[in-house]
Amino acid sequence: MKKTAALLLLIALCMYSYVSTAASSQDPFLITDYSRLHPVKVNRVVESKKEEQLLALLEDAKAKGLTVSIAGQRHSQGGHTYYKDGIVVDMTSYNRILSFDQAAKRITVQAGATWEDIQNKINPYGLAIRTMQSPNLFTVGGSISVNAHGRDIRNGSMIKSVESFRLLTADGIIRNVSREENEELFPLALGGFGLFGIILDVTLLLTDDELYEEKTITMEMGAYVDYFRKKVMTDPDIRMHIARLSVSPKSFLTEMFAKNYSIVPQATEPLSSHNKLTKREPWVVPGKLLFNANRSFDWGKELMWNLQTDFFTINSGTYISRNNTMRAAWRLMEFSEPRSNDLLQEYFVPLDQFEVFVGELRRIVTDDGMNLLNVTVRYVNEDEEAVLSYARGDRLALVCLFNVPLSESGQRKMKQSVQAIVDELLAVGGSYYLPYAAYPSKEQFQAAYPSYELFFQKKHQYDPDGLFMNYFYEQYGDSGVLKGEQE
Repeated sequence: MKKTAALLLLIALCMYSYVSTAASSQDPFLITDYSRLHPVKVNRVVESKKEEQLLALLEDAKAKGLTVSIAGQRHSQGGHTYYKDGIVVDMTSYNRILSFDQAAKRITVQAGATWEDIQNKINPYGLAIRTMQSPNLFTVGGSISVNAHGRDIRNGSMIKSVESFRLLTADGIIRNVSREENEELFPLALGGFGLFGIILDVTLLLTDDELYEEKTITMEMGAYVDYFRKKVMTDPDIRMHIARLSVSPKSFLTEMFAKNYSIVPQATEPLSSHNKLTKREPWVVPGKLLFNANRSFDWGKELMWNLQTDFFTINSGTYISRNNTMRAAWRLMEFSEPRSNDLLQEYFVPLDQFEVFVGELRRIVTDDGMNLLNVTVRYVNEDEEAVLSYARGDRLALVCLFNVPLSESGQRKMKQSVQAIVDELLAVGGSYYLPYAAYPSKEQFQAAYPSYELFFQKKHQYDPDGLFMNYFYEQYGDSGVLKGEQE
C-alpha cells in the first residue's frame, strides 16, 4: 500500500489539473445531457412537484403544440431526456418515499427518488435492493426507463424488481400498471425511455442485505467464459460478480481480473459488523489524476491496470455488505473538459461468442486509434419480458468507456468506429445498450432489437400526437409520425 500511495502522490505532483466548465454561465434554456453532444434550446424546464401540476402541464403542452421530455439525473447520453423547443420535466424534486413494508420486503417511492434514498431507508432494517445501477445517484424512474442492470447475477435486469408503477399517459389519465393491470404497458414503459408517459411512482421488491466476502482472481481473457460457467454460475453462494479487461498496451484486452462476492454465513461473521453505509470515497483526488493519466498516455494505462489489479488482489478476502457492494465509487471518473468527453458504449454478447467478439473489438479499437479507458464485464440473465430487451438470452455485458473528441471530425470518426464494432456484434448474435450516444445506424438498431416495430406501433397507439418526445425517438422511430412533421 505504501508503494501505491507513493505512485499516486507522484502522479498528483506531475499531472495537470482538470479543466472545468462553469455551469453558471450557461443559457438556462440550452439543454444537453451527460454526453454534451447535442445542446438545444428548450421551451422551459419544469420541476415536478404534484400530480395536479403535471396533469396541467400536459394539457398546456397539448394546447400549445409543445412536446414533453422527462429527465432525472440526465446521465443518459443519447438525447433521451430533452427535445428542441419542448418542455423538459425535471423529476428530481419528485422524490418522496411513499410507503415501506419491511415484512413484505416492498417499498414505494416517487420516480425522482434515488437509489441512495432507498438504501438509506432500508439498510437499518436489514434489507437491500435486488438490482440497480452502480453507482446509486440515479433516479428510480430513470433507471427503470432504461431497464438498467448491475452486479447481481441472480435477479436479472431492473424489470424483474418492479412490482408496479403509476403512469401519467398522453391522454391525461393516471394508470396503475403491473403484470395484472394495464399489463400491456408494463414491458413498454419499462425500458421505454419516457416515450409512453411520466412514471409517477414505483413499487419495488426488495431482498435481504447480506455479508459478502470479496475475492479477486486474474486470468487470460480466453479462459474467462469457462471459468464463469464452471466456477461462478454453479456456485449459489456467489451472489454478485464483475470482471475487468485490461486496456494496458502490453496486455490490451487479453488479460482480465474477476471479482466474486460470496455470501458469508452469519455464524462466521455477523452482518451487523459491516452494514454501516459507506459514503466517502477515499483517494478521490489522486484517483482522478491517475485516471486522467489513463486518458492521456500509454504509460498511464499501464500504471492504472497494474495498480488496480494489485489493489484488488491484495485486498481479496475482505468483507462487504450487499448494500455497500452496490454503492460503487464514481467521483474519481468525473470528467469535464471542453474538447472531449468520456462516453459509454455497452455490448451484450452470448457467452460462447465472448472471445470472438473481444478479438474483433481489439482489432477495431487498435486499427482506428480509439481511446478506450475501461472495460467492465457483467452478466445479465435472459429477459423475455421487456419489449426492447437487450438480453434475448443470457449475456455478458461489456461496458466500454471511451474518451471521445467532441469536434465534428472526431464525432464522425467515432460514429464510423462504433458502427464497425456493432457490425461485428450483430454477427455474433449480440445487441447493444440504447441509453448511450446513438452512434449505431437505424438499420443496426432494427437488427439488434427485432421487436422495434411492436414498440413503435404501441407508441403510436398510446401517444398518437407524439406528445412525449426525445432524440432517441427522432433517430430510430417512424419519422412519418414524429411531432412537428405532422403539421
